[in-house]
Amino acid sequence: MKVSDILRVKGNTLFTITPDDLLAEAAKTMAEKDIGSLVVMEHGDLVGMLTFREVIVAIVGNGGQVGTMQVRKVMDDAPVTCTLETDLDEIRRIMLERHARYMPVMDKRMLMGVISFYDVAKAVVDSQNFENKMLKAYIRDWPEEDESKAG
Repeated sequence: MKVSDILRVKGNTLFTITPDDLLAEAAKTMAEKDIGSLVVMEHGDLVGMLTFREVIVAIVGNGGQVGTMQVRKVMDDAPVTCTLETDLDEIRRIMLERHARYMPVMDKRMLMGVISFYDVAKAVVDSQNFENKMLKAYIRDWPEEDESKAG
């Protein structure tokens, strides 16, 4: 299974912000849309990721206040990315190694979507459920031995 398979099922709704947007607006968007990350774009290029992790760290570091901080100050400016062709096992390995909960999917310089750790886990479970159903159907349809021919 590849990243393109996950995006096909998930859909391609993307939420983006700019580095100059206020952190308060970014947090409001994340809360309203019930999403854990925003892709930070500038002049059509991916320049960072903002996740709930960065938001919480910034608020705690600022005495519990969002204030007038810009996204640029708190975003991850070197997010790990993948391509549409990246294999699911590779995605799992990268996400676990880098503690990445969200990963932008790129096709050269074009943002194609974002996959989350949840999306990856769901794809694995769905794939295993499908394989289990196929195995059960195969076993159920297995021809029984004719005992009258047994030696």
